[in-house]
Amino acid sequence: MNRRWWAFGGAAVTVAGGLSVRAWSGGDFAKYAGDALYTVLVYAVVVLVAPRLRPGIAAAVALGFSWAVELLQIAGIPAVLRPLLGSTFNAPDLFWYAVGAGLCLLIEVLVAVRGPRQHAARPPVAPGAGQQAATRRR
Repeated sequence: MNRRWWAFGGAAVTVAGGLSVRAWSGGDFAKYAGDALYTVLVYAVVVLVAPRLRPGIAAAVALGFSWAVELLQIAGIPAVLRPLLGSTFNAPDLFWYAVGAGLCLLIEVLVAVRGPRQHAARPPVAPGAGQQAATRRR
C-alpha cells in the first residue's frame, strides 16, 4: 500500500484519537496526549506532502514545526490563530511533542511501510538436479 494512504489513514485515526481523549478523559492526561497527537498529525501531513522523506527526516520536521509553534507562543500568536495553535507557552509540551515524533518514527521503522519486496529471480533448476549433486558428494 502507498505510504500516502498510510499517512492519510494515520491522520484520520489521530484525529479520532484526539477527539476521544478529550471527550472521555481530562486533566493532564488529555492535555499531554493531545500534545503528542498534535505532532503525530503534523507527521502525517508531512508524509502526505512529501512521501519520499525518510522517517527520521519526517519526524524531525514534525517535531521542529511543533516546537516552533510552542516557542512562538512566548512572543504571542495572533488571536485568529490561537484556537488552532494555542496561546500559552508550556515547557512540558516540548517533551510531549518529542514523544509524538518518536512514536511516529518507532511505528514507521517497526512496521516499515514499504512496497512489495522485489526478490532476485533464481535460475530455473532442472528436475533431479539437487539429487544428482547429493549423489556426487557421497
